[in-house]
Amino acid sequence: MLKPQDIYVLLKITANHDKWSYSTLAKQLYMSPSEVHASLKRSAESRLFDSNRKRVRRKELLEFLLHGVPYAYPARRGGMGRGMKTSFAAPPLSKLIESDVSIPPVWPDATGADRGYEIEPLHHKAPFAAKEDDALYELLSLVDALREGRARERQVASEELEARLK
Repeated sequence: MLKPQDIYVLLKITANHDKWSYSTLAKQLYMSPSEVHASLKRSAESRLFDSNRKRVRRKELLEFLLHGVPYAYPARRGGMGRGMKTSFAAPPLSKLIESDVSIPPVWPDATGADRGYEIEPLHHKAPFAAKEDDALYELLSLVDALREGRARERQVASEELEARLK
């Protein structure tokens, strides 16, 4: 059975254009190599990852992101806190949609520059990895828009993810 961290790993591989090794992926995601290996094994069993070619099955991943993730891993809102902007408040949606919401969603991060309502990321180390990889940050933020956004935000996030995963 898939775990939220499996989506996190698949998005990192996608952001890297399918160029990776277990050790580098683990280091970049702040995970152990065994966690990455177990994650990709679950993803292969779920047909989101081709273990023979060592590639993400992008069409299947996109389908799961659009139709499964919002229900399997809905965003859990917390209280107000400091963190890193996500969902509609982060790129690329922040550049595409003008929001009237004055309090943005953030991933909890004590060193974060933004204040907003906290939402739980797919993996607790996602903010750290996202700070080092803009492409991963954008993919994770788009997925968060699917997990917690309003209809317009989910629609634009769906279109952006479709363009990036094809």
